[in-house]
Amino acid sequence: MPLTLTLTENVLPRGSEKQVFVRLCEAMLRWHGLTGNKVITPNVVGSLHVLPRGQTFAGLEEGPVAFVEWKMPAITFATREIQLGYCKEATDIIHDASERQHPRDRIWVNVSYAVDGAWGIGGVALSNAQLGERVAAG
Repeated sequence: MPLTLTLTENVLPRGSEKQVFVRLCEAMLRWHGLTGNKVITPNVVGSLHVLPRGQTFAGLEEGPVAFVEWKMPAITFATREIQLGYCKEATDIIHDASERQHPRDRIWVNVSYAVDGAWGIGGVALSNAQLGERVAAG
């Protein structure tokens, strides 16, 4: 479950980015009832990108941004409650970590889904059902 967190430099205080990354992951697990799951937790992975000012854009103009982007199997974010709750919490995490300086309307959260059957873990392509079975067992 890769998270890509992209921030313009100075959106968050220097050094806080890693903590924010972890908090976003913890929130995703919590919203899915998977906190502590031994199968899924090691597969929550991702990358953090802090880009210089002048390399991020919103509304066709240069400016500071925050993007929280998940690539997930289609069995995740399955209810409106989870979608609304996670998006609000992720936005709150970024906004609060910015010391409430970065505007909420410059924080974007999105989820894209892997093709069913193409979720590869350890060299094995899993279907949504297979992944669900493994997660349920963990």
